[in-house]
Amino acid sequence: MATVRLSFSPAPVHVRTARLVGVAVARRAGVREDLLDEVRLAIGEACTRAVALHRQYGLHDPVLVEMSDSGQYAVRVVDRAPIEAGIGLAALPPDELANEALTDEALTTGVGFALLAGFVEDLQVRPVDEGVGTEVRMVWPVGR
Repeated sequence: MATVRLSFSPAPVHVRTARLVGVAVARRAGVREDLLDEVRLAIGEACTRAVALHRQYGLHDPVLVEMSDSGQYAVRVVDRAPIEAGIGLAALPPDELANEALTDEALTTGVGFALLAGFVEDLQVRPVDEGVGTEVRMVWPVGR
């Protein structure tokens, strides 16, 4: 299978579609049935986080989701928010996070990282290679 690319405007209504496509591609790639709920939740959280950041910063760039199965099922979710916004809350210690006056969008992005780290074994969060933004990369094994 080649890479499947999906891009959508930063509106919460599109997250459901990204989850559905992600699970369909995961199933076709050979991800075990018992991991598909994890895949659905992880893609939903990563996309919700990206949408929240775009909305928080007034960005109209599309959110990008890429899925591939070159020996494993890998999903990349890319936002175009300033890097300190995309990673900043994940780096705060819990006691400092509790003292922050957070907007709904900021809270969504911070909680999203906590949830992703809790149920995605192979998770990477890093700045995009070109331009501004953050890439969330998640990988699951395929069982062919």
